[in-house]
Amino acid sequence: MYDKEKKEVINAGIKLDRYGLIALSGGNVSLKVDKDRVLVTPSGMIYEELEIDDIILMELSGKIIEGTRKASVDTKALLYIYNNMPEINAVIHTHQPYATALGLVQEEFKCNLTTLANATKGSVNVCPFSSAASEQMGIEAVENLNGKLAVILKNHGVITVGNSLKQALYSCVYLEEAAKTYCIAKSMSGNVAMMTAEQIEQAVKIFDYYGQGKENVPDELVMR
Repeated sequence: MYDKEKKEVINAGIKLDRYGLIALSGGNVSLKVDKDRVLVTPSGMIYEELEIDDIILMELSGKIIEGTRKASVDTKALLYIYNNMPEINAVIHTHQPYATALGLVQEEFKCNLTTLANATKGSVNVCPFSSAASEQMGIEAVENLNGKLAVILKNHGVITVGNSLKQALYSCVYLEEAAKTYCIAKSMSGNVAMMTAEQIEQAVKIFDYYGQGKENVPDELVMR
């Protein structure tokens, strides 16, 4: 059941490793496949070694429908997010180093790149500390997303959400790129240029035209 979607979950996990956003079996990937069913990666298994049968199918209540593996230890948090954000179809949790590092010294990562605005819809909040494997991690994520697609978990990592796995994956990849760029710029100067609210709004709108099968960006939307 849902073999195609399970393969997508596995491939997303492999990409997290490829982009340096996790180490070994860290983090997790989940995908809503029905209004009350989600696929969740298993606990403590390396993504490139996963088989389709290793992915767990469960109801939003937590009841296991299919799969014999132990689900991610963060399942309570994931289910809380899905149950309280019904518009969300995918959640990715990583331990990406640069974004996580910023969460140790900032309460908000202000938007510094157009790609960050594109992928997360603007600045990214840092959640108060919550224990791994707790529902509180999901509660903090929901309370701090504020219409964005990513939050940084203090002393822990990152959670990104999206209407698809692709959108959630873009969010964590470009968040890490922006965090790394910020750290490089900060090492060269104490003053780092951040984007204005108007620039962020424009970048978010332009991204709606990104990719194949879409219209070109309207001239009136482009700043000069």
